[in-house]
Amino acid sequence: MCGIAGEFRFDGNLADAKAVARMTDRLAPRGPDGAGVAGQGPFVFGHRRLKIIDLTDQAAQPMSDPGLGLTLVFNGCIYNYPALRAELEGLGYCFFSTSDTEVILKAFHAWGADCVTRFHGMFAFAVFDRRDGSLTLARDRFGIKPMYLAEQPGRLRFASTLQAILAGGEVSTDIDRVALAHYMSFHAVVPAPRTLLAGVHKLPPATIRRVLADGTSSERRYWNATYARSEADARLTAQDWRDRVHDALLTAVRRRMVADVPVGVLLSGGVDSSLITGLLAGEGQKGLMTFSIGFEEAKGEKGDEFVYSDLIANRFGTDHHKIFVPSADLMAALPDTIGAMSEPMVSYDNIGFFLLSREVSKHIKVVQSGQGADEVFAGYHWYPPLATSQDVVSDYARVFFDRDHATLGRQLGKGWACAEDEARAFVETHLLQQGAETPVDRALRLDSEIMLVDDPVKRVDNMTMAWGLEARVPFLDHELVELAARIPPELKLAQGGKGVLKDVARKVVPADVIDRPKGYFPVPQLKYLDGPYLDMAREALTSQAARERGLFDKDWLEELFAAPADHITPLRGSELWQVALLELWLQENGI
Repeated sequence: MCGIAGEFRFDGNLADAKAVARMTDRLAPRGPDGAGVAGQGPFVFGHRRLKIIDLTDQAAQPMSDPGLGLTLVFNGCIYNYPALRAELEGLGYCFFSTSDTEVILKAFHAWGADCVTRFHGMFAFAVFDRRDGSLTLARDRFGIKPMYLAEQPGRLRFASTLQAILAGGEVSTDIDRVALAHYMSFHAVVPAPRTLLAGVHKLPPATIRRVLADGTSSERRYWNATYARSEADARLTAQDWRDRVHDALLTAVRRRMVADVPVGVLLSGGVDSSLITGLLAGEGQKGLMTFSIGFEEAKGEKGDEFVYSDLIANRFGTDHHKIFVPSADLMAALPDTIGAMSEPMVSYDNIGFFLLSREVSKHIKVVQSGQGADEVFAGYHWYPPLATSQDVVSDYARVFFDRDHATLGRQLGKGWACAEDEARAFVETHLLQQGAETPVDRALRLDSEIMLVDDPVKRVDNMTMAWGLEARVPFLDHELVELAARIPPELKLAQGGKGVLKDVARKVVPADVIDRPKGYFPVPQLKYLDGPYLDMAREALTSQAARERGLFDKDWLEELFAAPADHITPLRGSELWQVALLELWLQENGI
């Protein structure tokens, strides 16, 4: 797990090594164990290293194989690299390291860009091929590892964070009005390739991009799950599905144990992380480290779920660490949390993951986490109403969108509203694509391919990597997701959501954890925005920078300041926090 950056020129000029060095330096928190910048002629790559597999300098990056004519930078982990290495050795390839990085290098030479279809793991990588002077970029199936892009005449830059792209310089920081509409409507999700900044884009997940020496570029998606049932699937019972999910999840957890350092668990006390903990314990993990976090109460709303994480830690005898965050510490950590966001993310979970990661990184370098289970196994409250939907687009927008197009037009400042409802149009196009049989299937596909990538997955990557901590997400094992996509929706919706997964959990963890109300990282202070949190929001949104930007209607802002708790989105988020977070993020990044 690392940070990568680079520049590729196709105008006859030399790549800018100084710009790439600045970009690489900006990625230092992602890779505290080593750094490198290398290239020649049209390309320069930069890398910050977090040592997880092959701790020697033989695995340092950028990695080149002069005999093959390839240079690579890579962020992520390929869990099946030992098997791929053995296969490549059988084809005659020789290795100078024991890293998964070198396996990618050889696999690319052997199989071309389609090597990605053989990878079990999370990855974003760039390969320069001296044989034809081309650059290939690739991102894993769920975008677990990020890749931001900046394109100017004659060159392309890439990096693991948006801030690293900005550090390279010469990037337009004008706000993209369509991206702003997505942010304000689609619960702060800005789908690839857009970001809020017009000059920065991101490579979509499950995508390969090839850029030729003359700048000609092509892009293709290499993977999709199919949300449909075969005749054989129709004959399977609920118990059959339970057993298949159990076996696939166990395989996913086993895969993510590969490391040359210990692997722990972020244990929220919910079904997902508890199940991972139980499966790891069942695999004989001794001294398994688990970590939980809690916050102060606000307005009678509890700020921790320690009762459940304690129950799991005691059941499986883990080396458990509880972190309690007083309100004063929460306030002090907010600027750094916002600074760690590659894009503004409104979820209250961000501060939880940031502070939890800070403490976890003092003990361990790798953790498994439960992100993705809700999107894959239908754990959210908006899925059951869709089971009988006759208009999936309207019904999905009603439960997920923060506001409709007309309302947004009144809340945005002059000149910022789009004429068309861009967010709804995007969602409609995706929901109505072929390959999903029912409205629930369509919503699960949208959430796992779009929302998941630019909300929970990005949140976990940004907050953990801010502290040089690698997070692995077994629920996003692509074979597990392909299996889950075929499960009849009614089995996933059962038991209040995630029914089939709860059936698996009953074989592993106590019922008290399974049958409890759904929980989150509760951070009530940010939900209700009172006292110093309200002052912080008001100060940001009334600052000179905010007034000059004029993103939001002044009268609407005054309504939010007067009664923040009265303005809550359908997904129980604070409207004031949504707009304040955006402005704070812009200011934090000097935009």
